[in-house]
Order: sequence, then C-alpha cells, then structure tokens
Amino acid sequence: MTPFWGEFIGTMLLILLGDGVVAGILLKSSKAENGGWIVITLAWGLAVTMAIYAVGQISGAHLNPAVTLGLAAEGSFPWEKVPSYLLAQVLGAMVGAKLVWLHYLPHWSRTEDPSAKLGVFCTAPAIRSTWSNLMSETIGTFVLVAGVLFIGANKFTEGLNPIVVGALVVSIGMSLGGTTGYAINPARDFGPRLAHALLPIAGKGGSDWSYAWVPVVGPIIGGLLGAAFYCAAFKVQCQPWAWAVFLVFIAVAWLAYFKEKKA
Repeated sequence: MTPFWGEFIGTMLLILLGDGVVAGILLKSSKAENGGWIVITLAWGLAVTMAIYAVGQISGAHLNPAVTLGLAAEGSFPWEKVPSYLLAQVLGAMVGAKLVWLHYLPHWSRTEDPSAKLGVFCTAPAIRSTWSNLMSETIGTFVLVAGVLFIGANKFTEGLNPIVVGALVVSIGMSLGGTTGYAINPARDFGPRLAHALLPIAGKGGSDWSYAWVPVVGPIIGGLLGAAFYCAAFKVQCQPWAWAVFLVFIAVAWLAYFKEKKA
C-alpha cells in the first residue's frame, strides 16, 4: 500500500468512527442519543488511536493537513509529498462521512433539526465570534501539533505512541473543545462538510459555508505555530517563517480581544 492510500484509509477510518459517535448522540432514535460531550471526546480520541495503529507504518498516519504542514515546516517531512497527503486526507474524510450517512440512514428523516444533522459532519461555534473562534481553533491545533512533536521526541515505547496521541486528542476535546467543537483538522471539517452539501440527506439545511474557512485556516495557523514552538523550545532555533507565524497568532489574539471588548 502506498502512503497516499494509507492517509486515505486512515482518515476515512478516523471520520467514520469520529463522526459516527456524533451521529449516534445527535440523531433521533439512536441508542446513544444524548450520550454527551464526554462520550464524544473519548470516542474521537479512540478514533485517532485506531487510525494511527491502522496506517502508521504505511504513511506515518498524519490524518490531518495541519500535522502534515507542521511536520514539513519543522523539517521532518518532505514538502514534495505534502500535496498528495492533503488530497488523500480530504478525500478520505469525505468517504468516511458518506459511510456515516449510510450507517445511520433511517435516522436522518426522524431527526427534525437541520443543525443537528450538520453537526454530525462538521463543527460549529458555541458562540459565533469569528476572531475568537479562529483563535480557539489555532490554540487547540497548536497543542495538538506541538504535543505530537514532543511525544515523538521522547523515548516512549513505539507501540504506545498512538495511545498517547489519542489521549492528547481527548484532553484537547475536554479542555479546549467547548468553544468551537475542536475541528483541529482542516480535512476533518472540510471533507465532511462537502459531503453534507452533496449527499441527499433527508431534511438537511445549508452547510454553513460562511463559517467553513475558520476550521481550515485556524488549524493551519495552529499547526505551523506548534511546529515553530517546538523548533524554538526543543531545537533552540527560530527561523524567519516561525517569527511570521508567531506574529500572525498575536494579530489573531489581538483582534479577538478587541472584538470582544467592543461587544
């Protein structure tokens, strides 16, 4: 199997299990209905762990454009492979979302709320405030990518790394996910959102494209910020691109603060 197909299958599995738990909790007449936030965060962490175990030896199991870009910026992944990884991740996420739709097929027509149906596929903010939402996605992904790099730099038993990364995702979800639903992964949000727009889902509403850029741009900034922080703290080096990313984050935080101050 090629790395492209590894990323495709790994991301498909991630979304099938991750969006699957959201569907079970949000859709009517599911036995998991109203299972709550703890169930969602635990299941997403396990989904990450299972996907890494599935394809880690094939592609490295990035499963996330923010991770791929962060590793490339940090220097441990070749830039020429980035486009194929990003494509595989988005396509895998779309297919995983379509499988969730098929799996819960009778439940869509029994669920009246269009926002609940959209919530199965992609994220939405608890309070819609563009710059604050962007900052939340940036911070969450910063923790993810910096954490992945620090975990990789330490001498864990190799077979335990997927479990530790899964636990990291659970921690991010429980601690930081309540603001935006913690996409922390552009493919995880964009691929399923596109699937929602294309699928014949009974009683669906719009796909909220006006918000869709936030869980794409925020994680990209956060992934690069995590890589920049790792380079500065662990490698004790800070290249020009890293300073640029730090400045972008400061600008986002400043805009979020003053937007909220004026509200």
